[in-house]
Amino acid sequence: MKSFEVVLDVPMGRAEAEVRAALQEQGFGVLTEIDVAATFKEKLGVDRPPLKILGACNPGFAHRAILIDPSASLALPCNVVLEDLDGSTRVAIADPRDLMRDAELSELTNEVAPRLQAVVETLRSGSPAKA
Repeated sequence: MKSFEVVLDVPMGRAEAEVRAALQEQGFGVLTEIDVAATFKEKLGVDRPPLKILGACNPGFAHRAILIDPSASLALPCNVVLEDLDGSTRVAIADPRDLMRDAELSELTNEVAPRLQAVVETLRSGSPAKA
C-alpha cells in the first residue's frame, strides 16, 4: 500500500502531538484512536512496541466522497499510523489515491492526497507546534 511516511527523532507521545497539529493545519481532525499495542496485550497477551492508529477526517472531503460513492466510507477515516522505533517514531499516512481507485473519486483523492502529504512535509520540516 502506498503511503506518505516520515521518521521523527522524537518519542511517540511528542510525535502524536506534532501529527495532530499538522493534521489540524490541513483541515483534519482525529475522530478515532486505536492503541494496537494495548489491545494486543489485553486481548492476546502479546507484548509489542507501541503502535497507534489515528483516524483522521476532514468532514468536507468525507462528505464529498460519500456523495460520489457511498462505499467510499469503507476507506474513511484516513488512517495515520504512529509506530515506536526505540525512541524515534515512524509516521505513515495511507495515500487515498491508492485506497480509492474509482475514476469518479480521482478528482477528490487528487485534492486530498497533497494535503496529507503536506502533513508529512510539515512533520519533516519540524514546523508544527511542539508538545
